[in-house]
Amino acid sequence: MGPKGIRANAIAPGFIETAMTAQLPDAVREEWKKKIPLRRGGQVEDIANTAVYLASDLSSYVSGQVIQVDGGMNM
Repeated sequence: MGPKGIRANAIAPGFIETAMTAQLPDAVREEWKKKIPLRRGGQVEDIANTAVYLASDLSSYVSGQVIQVDGGMNM
């Protein structure tokens, strides 16, 4: 679909702090954060900012990518 100007990308979120993850026991959340190089969970805004970037002209030459927004968890 590239010739038609259609780009295809995906966002792969890591551990994001939401109402759902807040229900996990503190010990589980802290252990998970230890495995993330940035040592914190992501925020909903981190995912939203990536979506805004992909929807903007700033990413006009980005296509076929899976962008991990995970604090480096899957490096």
